[in-house]
Amino acid sequence: MADLKNLTIKDARRLLDSKQISALQLTEYYLQNIAASNKNINAYLEVFEDCKDSALEVDKRIISGKTLGFLDGIPLAIKDNILIDGKISSASSKILSNHRAVYDATVINKLKKEGVVFLGRTNMDEFAMGSSTENSAYGATKNPIDITRVSGGSSGGSAAAVAADMSLASLGSDTGGSVRQPASLCGIVGLKTTYGSVSRHGLMAMGSSLDQIGPLTKTVEDAEIIFKAIRGHDQMDSTSQHYPTNVEVANKRIGVPKGFVGEGMAPDVLRVFNDTLDRLKNVGYEIVDINIPNMKYA
Repeated sequence: MADLKNLTIKDARRLLDSKQISALQLTEYYLQNIAASNKNINAYLEVFEDCKDSALEVDKRIISGKTLGFLDGIPLAIKDNILIDGKISSASSKILSNHRAVYDATVINKLKKEGVVFLGRTNMDEFAMGSSTENSAYGATKNPIDITRVSGGSSGGSAAAVAADMSLASLGSDTGGSVRQPASLCGIVGLKTTYGSVSRHGLMAMGSSLDQIGPLTKTVEDAEIIFKAIRGHDQMDSTSQHYPTNVEVANKRIGVPKGFVGEGMAPDVLRVFNDTLDRLKNVGYEIVDINIPNMKYA
């Protein structure tokens, strides 16, 4: 069987379509990693018993040549505040320890239509109110890079699951950094999607005027793949927007708020940040220094 460590979604799709691995084998790989690592990391609150059954259904579709979408057979972990019909959704609170969802969040419905295999629900700060998962009623999630440290939050379980190779990718929610910050702490990619681009229907709100569901992945390309699968207008979310897709921009420009860069940053972080800007320049982006007035008062 192919080496599955550090697999990307695009790699997994190629292996599945070429039948070098089965969806069941891919799912079992992550289940084995969960069994080996989750006790020490506490990324998952629950592993879904039916995930193998879902993978077997994917294999039947692949054999018949009737795959549902690019994500058919891709194993994902889901933050515990995103509703999955029939599954417990507790927002890491014992108040909701027996709360079983009676409908799918819009993003879950979209991913089911793509054929995603849902591995389980991940730990988080209780009701997403925190930035370290230490506020979870079920204990903090440890950082896979160094288990003496936290994974960040509030989507700490989703970040740790990907970083520890216990899931190919995951979903989290972000109000004031809850996808981006744990992704940073765990050394992976986290995307807070543009407000209104992804439906919040079926997300337990922390702050409705700021909340957005977003992917946590190993690569930027994987984040884009999941974003494209979950984005789109939804009449069930009053803040959902009809954003255009595939917009061609002649002059690709990225603003960099220099006030955030430099002082107080670890040298390695600053080096990687500047290297990233150089890489963006090399592929045709214009990097523009910007100033945010009164930032020091924020």
